[in-house]
Amino acid sequence: MIDDSVYGTVPLPGAAQGPRVSAVEAAVRAAAAAEIMPRHRQLAAHEIIEKSGPHDLVTIADRRAEEHLTAALTALLPGSLVVGEEAVHADPAVYGALRGDAPVWIVDPVDGTRQFVRGEPGFCTLVALAQGGELLASWTYAAALDEMAIAVRGRGATLNGTPLRSGAPAPGQVLEVAMSHPDYTTDAQKRALLGLRTEGIAPRACGSAGLEYLAVARGALDAVAFNWELAWDHAAGLLLVTEAGGAQMTLSGEPYRITGSNALPFTAARDVATAQRVRECLRAGA
Repeated sequence: MIDDSVYGTVPLPGAAQGPRVSAVEAAVRAAAAAEIMPRHRQLAAHEIIEKSGPHDLVTIADRRAEEHLTAALTALLPGSLVVGEEAVHADPAVYGALRGDAPVWIVDPVDGTRQFVRGEPGFCTLVALAQGGELLASWTYAAALDEMAIAVRGRGATLNGTPLRSGAPAPGQVLEVAMSHPDYTTDAQKRALLGLRTEGIAPRACGSAGLEYLAVARGALDAVAFNWELAWDHAAGLLLVTEAGGAQMTLSGEPYRITGSNALPFTAARDVATAQRVRECLRAGA
C-alpha cells in the first residue's frame, strides 16, 4: 500500500476534498482479491460470454469485480457516479455521466479479458477519477504481476511506490509502438495504422491497453497508437503516462478527451517528440 504522505487525497475542483489515494488503492486491491484472482485459471465455460463477437468477451469476474468496485468507490466519494465497461454495455446512456458535473469513476474491471480467459498474467484492473472532463487520478493494478501504478494530476506517478519516469528514446533508436490489435480494427482503421509500418518504427499488436500504457510510463515501450476511444480503456493509462513525463495527442494534435469525439487514431508516448513522430506517421496512413 502506498504511504498517504506521498499523495494524500485526490484534489477535486473547487473546495471539495476527494478520497484518500490509499483508500482507493485498497478498494481496487480488495476487488481483485475477492472477485478476480480466485477465478484466474479457474473459469468454467458458462462463466465466459461473448458480447459483440468472439474477440469481445466478458466473464463473471468482470461483472462481479465491477459491482464490487461500484459499491466501494461511491462509498468513498458520496455523490460520485460510475462509468464502467459492463454497466455501459447494459445501458449505453450511462456513458453520458462523463459529460456531467459530478465526479465520475471510470472503471474497467478486467482490462485484457482475453489474456485473463487464457490464464495468462497480462491483465489489469483500471480505475480513474474524473470531473468536468478532467482526469484527476488513476490506479492501474496488475494483480497477477503484483504491480500497482498510481497517478495523481500534478503530483506524478508511481509504480509500487517508486516514482515513474518515462524518459525519452535514444537518438536514432527504432521506436517500438503497440497499436490497436487487428482483431479490433476495420479496414479503414488498418489503413491508418499502416503509416506506422515505416523505417525507424517497429509496430506490434497491443495486449492489455492498461499494461501497454504502463510500459510507456516506465520507459519499456516507446508509444501506443489506438483507433478506439472508450474511456475505460484509456483514462487511467493516459494520466499515468502524462504524470510520468510522457505526452499524448490525437490525429488533430489536440489532447484526447474522455468525453469522446476525438480525431482518431491517437497516441501516447514517452516524450513529446516521439508523440509527434507517431502522429505524423498516422496522418500519412490516414
